[in-house]
Amino acid sequence: MSLIDGPSVLPLSGNQAKQLVIFCHGYGADGNDLIGLANYFQQALPDAFFISPNAPEACPMNPMGYQWFDFTSNDPELIWKKVNEAGEILNKFIDHKLNELNLTDENLSLVGFSQGTMMSLHVGLRRKLKMSSIVGFSGRLIREDTLADEIRSRPPIYLIHGDQDPMVPFSDTINAAKILEDLNVDVQSHISPNTPHSIAQDGLEIAIKFLSANFLKQ
Repeated sequence: MSLIDGPSVLPLSGNQAKQLVIFCHGYGADGNDLIGLANYFQQALPDAFFISPNAPEACPMNPMGYQWFDFTSNDPELIWKKVNEAGEILNKFIDHKLNELNLTDENLSLVGFSQGTMMSLHVGLRRKLKMSSIVGFSGRLIREDTLADEIRSRPPIYLIHGDQDPMVPFSDTINAAKILEDLNVDVQSHISPNTPHSIAQDGLEIAIKFLSANFLKQ
């Protein structure tokens, strides 16, 4: 299993990294799509190392981009198989970066967009050790029917979604929040007004404050 990789940003402070923030991009994009967010986050997290890996598969709908898994199949079990394969790859990448930076899960946050949110939730809730936090923009839970049996840790989560999203309806975030609450996960949600399938300023500000507050608890 080859290790994924992507663009990264070193700590603004110039010090050794005290936190690791991994951005997980959406379907058909690549790591460059989200790494620019580091410029905003690092003002509040000057000791954080940021990285935005390219998803493991080339995207057939966009040859210049990548996908975590192919959702176009009519076979839900095949999609689920691909999700779990991608989860193994992302977990291996997380472990590698934590080891490389001499950090632990409590120093880790995942920030996902769309399909990257789906993967962040899939992986983050199933890791043995609790990470600092997860922020998910414009996503949903995948196969929530399996989560009650498979959940292993409960990091604090903030789900953010635009109310004009034509790709992933914001009702998916509302539904995910309810399911996570029922599983005793500390989850919050925010719906950005007049926002399509993108990250609005209000959502970005919430995400920065949320990550910072949870890292400070460590």
